[in-house]
Order: sequence, then structure tokens, then C-alpha cells
Amino acid sequence: MKITKICLIDDKNTVELEKLNRLMAVFCTAFRYSFNRLIEGEQSGKLIKMVNALFRLNKRYAEDAVMQAQAILSSQKELLPSRIEGVQGKIKKTCKKIEDYQTGKKRPKKVSLEVCLIGLNARLEKLQLKESCLLKHQEDQTIPTVIFGGKKNFYERLKGTISNDEWKDLRSNTLYSRGDKSKKGNLNTRIVFDEKEQQLFIEVANPLQVEGRKKSPRLRFKLHVSDKYFNEMVEVVLPNEVGKTSKSNPFEEYKPYSIELKRKNGKVYVHITYDEEAHGSVLNWNEKIQSDIVAGVDVNVDRVAISILTKQGNLLDSKTFYCHEIEYVKSNRSSNISGELAKDIVQYLLSWNVGAMVLEDIKLKQDHDTNKLFNRRVHSFAKTKLQKAIISRGLRNGFKIKKVNPAYTSVIGRFKYSKKYGLSVHEAASFVIGRRGLDFDEKIPQELLNHLRTIVKPKLISLLGSMEESETKSNNGKQRRKFMGMMVTNIETFKVNHRWKLWNVIHKTLMMKNQEIQFKVV
Repeated sequence: MKITKICLIDDKNTVELEKLNRLMAVFCTAFRYSFNRLIEGEQSGKLIKMVNALFRLNKRYAEDAVMQAQAILSSQKELLPSRIEGVQGKIKKTCKKIEDYQTGKKRPKKVSLEVCLIGLNARLEKLQLKESCLLKHQEDQTIPTVIFGGKKNFYERLKGTISNDEWKDLRSNTLYSRGDKSKKGNLNTRIVFDEKEQQLFIEVANPLQVEGRKKSPRLRFKLHVSDKYFNEMVEVVLPNEVGKTSKSNPFEEYKPYSIELKRKNGKVYVHITYDEEAHGSVLNWNEKIQSDIVAGVDVNVDRVAISILTKQGNLLDSKTFYCHEIEYVKSNRSSNISGELAKDIVQYLLSWNVGAMVLEDIKLKQDHDTNKLFNRRVHSFAKTKLQKAIISRGLRNGFKIKKVNPAYTSVIGRFKYSKKYGLSVHEAASFVIGRRGLDFDEKIPQELLNHLRTIVKPKLISLLGSMEESETKSNNGKQRRKFMGMMVTNIETFKVNHRWKLWNVIHKTLMMKNQEIQFKVV
């Protein structure tokens, strides 16, 4: 399990810092050069030698620069299909909005209808152009343009908001060095512990100060490490004695750790990544949970709901952990909130002697609208960060982790268990997640079946018959008729179909208001 700790260089030696900044600038230039040559089809082996000679970096730094460039290139290729899917989703939403405004189904609140339609059509043209560009890249097996330094900063530079020096600083603020077990943990960027001063230092090899193949001198800086994981960092960098040599000298083994230095607002942050032994494990979807007590976890942007249940699927307890501020705080603060919340959740689970956790298998999918507030609420980075923190803490404490399909967990929880156990919607969803992890199948309650037969089906048939001719001819109307017809068919043939089809009908047609089931507008 990979763990990353962020520390800070706490040193006022301006001469040494200036040398470090120069090394960062050269490394970033080598990184960009490597990326461009890889796009042109250059072989990595030959490219490493070219970077080594051109930029006076040692072989290790040259390999790291090429490796980072390869990682960017491969990630851009992997992300291209999801980017196309996201743009196509936005085009579909924009087209539906235009049709709703044109047919009078919706009315703009702040501007006139004419201005609203002009804006939406301009957005549609922009999205269609972007889609065609991305599809062309996919067809030609190329990647979209990559802007080093950030796209937002690039446009700020074009406007003149930031100076040329500031733009160059943003493009030359990184130094990466991968870990190596045989090189005392890391060859080029090494952390050492001074037992006399009880202080951690970082030593950075600087090949720019020497000519030829001489050994690079090292820049040395004090490292500020948070008190809560100072001892952990000392254990990472100090060697472990694993035996004796033939001359009875201690045989030491080092733990490899990768280091990335990042300069931001005049401060140099040190990102230390290393492997930590995980006492727990992640189960495959077809593996059975053997624990007697299991926890279902429903992660939301502003809260995490937990349900404790037995192996037989019976509810023991439920609790909600709130984290409202994670929606609007900065990245560092949200990471801290996620870590503290995960710690509280794990303590709660340990108090119940839980052996396994079941979570939703979250897939990152960008599906943004023209509404800024809506985009902020549905953005799933905060949700994913919370889930990753819970999984990481759970593995560290020996839990078995299982991920399940999140489809209709909230719907099943709301209509089947919320009233029965007096649970909130999120706690009921976490209960369903836990039961799904234990391979329980959620049958449709008889009460819901009666509602579908006596209320929903007649209503849908009535709506299909009452649709005006003008509405049935529009694209939106055709889709609506097709969808309602599909729901009627699913109600009639629910015994031969998967239960999720009927849960979908329930989700689209019914709602709970004061624990009473009501028909909602379709």
C-alpha cells in the first residue's frame, strides 16, 4: 500500500536554495524535452542518453525525467475515452435544455429567453467543436495538447495577469527522484536522520556543480516533519538489520522511498512516497466475507453513514459522521478532514469488533451542467478522497475491504428499510451496501408491488394517452413516451427481468414524503 507524506524544507540558506531552484528548472526542462521527443516517436533508451548529455544531469535524473514523461503520455491516452464521454454527456444535456426552453417547459430566471438561447447555442457549438477535436485525436491515436504549468495559468499569462517570470516559475518548480532499495532508499534525493540533533535532513545530489562523471556534491537542508508522523518517517529512512555478513558485520536493508520536491509560493514541499505493509486486504467481487460482523459504508460529499450488521444481514447499529466543510475548503484542508474522519470511523468500527467493510465501487465520471452550484455539488473528488482515506486506514488496521456495485442502494434503502428501522436515507443505503457485500438479494416488498400495480401503471398509461400531438412529435416527447412505455413493460414482466429494472421504475415514479409513498411527476 502506497503512502505519501508531505514535509517542508525548513532552511534559510539562500545560496543552497538557489542551487536547488536551478536544478529544478533544468529537470523540468529535461522533462518537457523528453515528453516532446516521445510524442515524436523517440525510443526511451536513446532518449535517456540524449537527456544525460544535453542537460548535464546524471543517468538517474535522466531516467526519472523520461519515466515521468512516459507516465504523462500514457495517462493522457487512457483519459481520452472518458473525456470524450464527458463532452458528449454535456452536449446531450445542453440540447435538452435548449429544447425545454424553446417548447416553454422551462423559463430562464435571470435573463431573457433570447439571451439564454444565444448562450446555450454558443456553449453547444463550443462543446461540439471540442468533441470533434477529441474524436480526431482518438482516430489518429494522438493526444490533446498538454500545457506544462497549468491551462488556467497559461491563459492568465496570455491576458497579462501573471508576469513572464511567474509563468516560468510555474513551469520549473519540480524535482523527482524514484526510490531504490539497493541505493539506501533513494540515490539522488536522500533523507538522513541526525541522532545527535534529533533532526531529519534532506540531501539532494546536484550534478550541475561538476563536470564529467565525477560524484555529484549534495545540497543539504533541514526537513520539517509534523510531530504526528515524525517517528514513522525515522523508521522509513533508518535501515533494518536483517542478518550478519561473513565477517560478522551487520547486514542492513533499506526501505525504498520516492521523493518529489515541489516549490509553491516560495516554499519547497517534499512529497515522500513509500510502501507500507497492509494488515488488511481488498477482496474481489466474487470472494465471500467470512467476518461475523460487517460494516456497510455509504460515502457522501458532506457525510459518511455507517451500518453495523451481522453475517446473517441483521442490523445492529448505525451512525452518521458529518463533514460539511469538506465541500468548500481547499485541498490540503479537505485531505486533513478526510484523514481525521477516517480515524474516527475506524475507532467506531473497532469498538464493534467489525472484521470487514463494504463500500461502493465509485467510478469517476464527469457529468457537469451549465449550473455552477450543481457542478460543485456533484463533483466527486471530495467523495473519492474520503473513500480512499477510509480504505487506507481500514487496511492499516487489518480490515477486509470489499467494493460493490452502488446501483439503487439509496432507492432500496429509502423504500425498504428507512421506515422499518427508523433510519435516515444514507444510513439505510449503507445497510443495503453491507447486505450486498454479504451477497443478499433485495426482493421488492409486497407493499411496493401493490403501489406499482394500482397507482403507477394506471398513471403512466393515462399520461401516455393524454400527451398532446405537438409534444409527441418533439425529440424530447418521443424519448419520454419511449421511457414511460418501457416502465409499463417492466411492471408487467418484472418476474422474468432482473429486480434492478423494477427498482428503476420505483426510483423514477415514486417518492417518500413523511414516510408515505407518493407518485411523483414523470
